[in-house]
Amino acid sequence: MTVYFIGAGPGAPDLITVRGLKLIERCPVCLYAGSLVPEEIVHAAPEGALVKDTAPMHLEAIIAEMETAHAAGHDVARVHSGDPAIYGAVAEQMRRLDALGIDYEVVPGVPAFAGVAAKLATELTLPEIAQTVIITRTGMKASSMPEFEQLEILGQSRATLAIHLSIRNLDYVRRSLEPFYGADCPVVIAYRATWPDELYIRTTLEGMKEEVRKHKITRTALIMVGKVFGDISFRDSDLYNSDYSHVLRNVGKKKKAKVV
Repeated sequence: MTVYFIGAGPGAPDLITVRGLKLIERCPVCLYAGSLVPEEIVHAAPEGALVKDTAPMHLEAIIAEMETAHAAGHDVARVHSGDPAIYGAVAEQMRRLDALGIDYEVVPGVPAFAGVAAKLATELTLPEIAQTVIITRTGMKASSMPEFEQLEILGQSRATLAIHLSIRNLDYVRRSLEPFYGADCPVVIAYRATWPDELYIRTTLEGMKEEVRKHKITRTALIMVGKVFGDISFRDSDLYNSDYSHVLRNVGKKKKAKVV
C-alpha cells in the first residue's frame, strides 16, 4: 500500500501529469483538496472508490483516513493543487506517515507560476533582464516568514517574483518592493490561473491595489512582479545563435571523419 501525493496542476483539468491521472484512475481511495482541485480530476477515480474532500478536515483526520486505507491494503491518491513541493502542506503528512511506517511517493505537478507564464506567453527569464525566479509569500496572521526571507530582502535581487498567498497584503508588497523595482514596475495579478473563470490583470506596483479592489479579488490569486511582464527590449540568447559554439554544435569546425 502506498500514499501518492499528486500535484494536480494550477487548475485546468488537463494540466495534470499523465502519471498523476493514471494513479487517480486506479487508487481505491482519493483524498483531495476540494477548494483548489477541479472536480473533473477526481471524477477519474475508479467506480466504488472512496473520494473525500479534505478541505474541512484537520490533519489528524486526514492521516486517520490513510491509516484505514493502509489497514485495508488500499493505495491512496492524495491530490493537492499545483506542485506538492510548493506550499503543499505535505511535509507534515509525510512526517506522520514515516512514524506510522506507511509508504508514500510524490508525483510532481505544474506549479501556478508556470501556468500563469504559459497563459501570458511570457518567458520569466529574459537575457540580461532577469535570470532568476523567486517563489515566495508574505507573512500573515497565521504564519510568519523566516527572518532572511522578508520581501524587503528578496526584493533587492530585482528578480522575477511569484508571490503567493498575499493578495490581502498589497500595501506591504508595494512598500517593500518599490525602492528596488520602482512604482511603475509591471505586475500581473493572476486570479484562479487556468480555471474557467481565470482573470489576469496587468498593472503596476503603484496601481495594483486599486485594480484588485476594483475586481473584488480577495483570495486564490498570485502576484507576479518583474520587468519581464513589460514592453521591453532584450537581446537574443546565445543558445541558438549561429555564431555560438557548444558541445552539440561546433561552429566553423569541420567534423573529422571517423577512422576504424
